[in-house]
Amino acid sequence: MLDDALKSEIQSAYRRVLEALELTPRYGQRLMIAEISRTLAGIETDEDGKRVSDEHVCVLEAGTGTGKTLAYLLAALPVAKARGKRLVLATATVALQEQVLHQDLPSLKAHSGLSFDFALAKGRGRYVCVAKLDTAMDGAEENPTLSLFEQSLDAATGDDFKALVAAMGDAYGNGRWEGDRDSWGEAIDDGHWRRLTVDHRQCTNRRCGHFGACAFFRARRDLDQADVIVANHDLVLADLALGGGLVLPDPADCIYVFDEGHHLPDKAISHFTHRFSVGGGLRWLRNLRGSLTELNTALGVQPTLARLLGALPTAMEALEPRLGEVFALGHQLAERPHGLNDDEDGAQHRFEMGRVPEALRAQAEALVVPFAELCRLLESMTDILRESLDPEKSTGLAREQAEAWLPLLALLHGRALEAHALWQAFAEGDPADAPPRARWLTLERFQGEPELIFSASPVSAAHTLARSLWGRCHGAVVTSATLTALGRFERLQERAGLANRYRYQRLPSPFDYSRAVLSVPREAVDPADRDGHERAIVDFVEALDDKEAVLVLFSSRAQLRGVEKALSRERRERVLAQDRLPKRELVSRHRQRIDAGEGSILFGLASFAEGIDLPGDYLTHVVITRLPFAVPDDPVGATLAEWIESQGGNPFMRISVPDASIKLVQACGRLIRKEADRGRITLLDRRVLTRRYGRALLDALPPFVREIDGVSQAG
Repeated sequence: MLDDALKSEIQSAYRRVLEALELTPRYGQRLMIAEISRTLAGIETDEDGKRVSDEHVCVLEAGTGTGKTLAYLLAALPVAKARGKRLVLATATVALQEQVLHQDLPSLKAHSGLSFDFALAKGRGRYVCVAKLDTAMDGAEENPTLSLFEQSLDAATGDDFKALVAAMGDAYGNGRWEGDRDSWGEAIDDGHWRRLTVDHRQCTNRRCGHFGACAFFRARRDLDQADVIVANHDLVLADLALGGGLVLPDPADCIYVFDEGHHLPDKAISHFTHRFSVGGGLRWLRNLRGSLTELNTALGVQPTLARLLGALPTAMEALEPRLGEVFALGHQLAERPHGLNDDEDGAQHRFEMGRVPEALRAQAEALVVPFAELCRLLESMTDILRESLDPEKSTGLAREQAEAWLPLLALLHGRALEAHALWQAFAEGDPADAPPRARWLTLERFQGEPELIFSASPVSAAHTLARSLWGRCHGAVVTSATLTALGRFERLQERAGLANRYRYQRLPSPFDYSRAVLSVPREAVDPADRDGHERAIVDFVEALDDKEAVLVLFSSRAQLRGVEKALSRERRERVLAQDRLPKRELVSRHRQRIDAGEGSILFGLASFAEGIDLPGDYLTHVVITRLPFAVPDDPVGATLAEWIESQGGNPFMRISVPDASIKLVQACGRLIRKEADRGRITLLDRRVLTRRYGRALLDALPPFVREIDGVSQAG
């Protein structure tokens, strides 16, 4: 329960912030503070502080203007500190992360009276490896065999790399740079950066001679002292995939806040997708075979390593011919026995319902065991190399040799693990009572040679999130301006594995939506008439007032270009199209035009429907060219749709309509960004009036004034 002392602390902090920043208290914000504090303070624990109750998650839809960042910080931070837990704040976008880190948290610390420290968490790959930097500065050649296995060789040498290394070494040594890629003053070539960083398998941690100066572990020490850790969804999910507690604190010791929480299910799916490139796999296996003499010379002095190296040829002999067979079989199954045609850049073949043909399943089964054996051999070798770095252990291998060869063997171990996971996913069946995995082939070219990539992915992250995140964390808050679909939380629950027993609430917005008109004009056309729909958009854009600040949202790049091309020259000169300039430059030019008293028309695609903020006079009219239905033609979406249909469901009503509802709310949300904003939203898709799902889509929108075919209606 929320005891009086904790309640008083939260209320006092809220009052101080409002007074210091001269803010007006908002009803929705107060409700959000109350919901979060009640949920988190109501978590029951045993005498060791371990959670024993199961109503520890609250899911809150809080629209723009609610002030949700301040609300969840004020509510969650005092509870986390009182319970001895860490508050992990995860965002989906860099923009929000930077806002929280550089504006919201410093402001809260300065004005709330709450005492706390905060730090930014990044993955290991965002930090320079000081050992690698030192080697590069000395001009010493990194293990040349390693370059055979890297994806890019063009950055391995050159004056630009040497200049970068010298500048980085000087800046890091003099304390002007903290060693993370994001704070370096200029963009860093990916190939250069790969030479200067490591992943969790390649890092030797405390056994490294540069551990005391390590940029990553310096940042980790800051995290260890922080009450609030700012991260992103990807880092949280990556940490959970590794078992939890490797980069971030143990989930059981964390209260998570997932802002922009509607992105979490899709991001989770991507973290559990496996891929294997057959041509790439054959290349690194052949490189490994060609490196065996060098490996034996360097490492064979250690008896166990000599035995393990001696077993590698047998493991590879079992793999290479089978990979050749599966390469040919994959092309046959994709009905491309001779590969891609000259005019094709790529092709994809998806297995219906994720069902793998028996011949391919047998090939996958035959690959699982030898890849498992290769994983075992490489893991055993990397373990010995790591032990050889420990001065207190004697393995019979010199530290210098272990340091030189560990990055290569760790890299190969990671590739073998991913290959094993992929072929296991193709070899095993799916449970009868659960959605199947999506499985598919992709044909590409690599340096002019044919390439075949096998992929497997869950179609839902629900089970994984329920087990790895919600089931393990001490508490959690999921929030966003758009969590409901058609006004309900069921779609999010289904996709994110959120239990019915958790707390769910839609918080009232402070905005007066009657200041905006939602119009479906007579010009609106059913997009099934493609030419007629495009002409209607052209005519509507031509008729826009010259002084308006307009955002026109398209669902396809082809239609955006077609409309732009069909406009008169005079009107086209007023258009700023997304595929012509970077997003930031487009928005900047649009603002400049409005500041100069001119009109401006932005043409944008899906990313403009969610990630753009143009308050006040910068945006007075949003034009949505068509309802944002996504065709589930990607392998994951298509497989899920097939499974729903096989269960007697309607994938269009269960997936497409709810998802379109969320996207439509997000698109309409571009207009009203501040309490004084007003304007018009025009929907040029007549299906919202003629199809049975149209009323549900309209009713899920905020209570705008409606205007249908030029006639005003009650909201």
